[in-house]
Amino acid sequence: SAQNAYSAAAGVQATVIGMTIANITQSPISANVMLTCSGAAAPNVYLVQQATIAPGGSLVPVGGDQKLVLEPNNSISLTSDTAASVDVIVSSLEIIT
Repeated sequence: SAQNAYSAAAGVQATVIGMTIANITQSPISANVMLTCSGAAAPNVYLVQQATIAPGGSLVPVGGDQKLVLEPNNSISLTSDTAASVDVIVSSLEIIT
């Protein structure tokens, strides 16, 4: 099931400046990263779908020239095909609106 990696609280606009997902197992895994938007009309979208991460390797879905702006109550969630297989670090800048 999806695990929340980061949420912008109510009244907060956040800019995600980096996200790293590390495979902490001895086998390849497949990971999905999804942006969940608040509001009935807002779509949920994949940032990454079924990305393979090698044993001891990592995936950087947000970083470098790419940034991600989250509106209040938006979140980033993560799924993996293997339980307890990843460590996630999210770096963000929050602005209280």
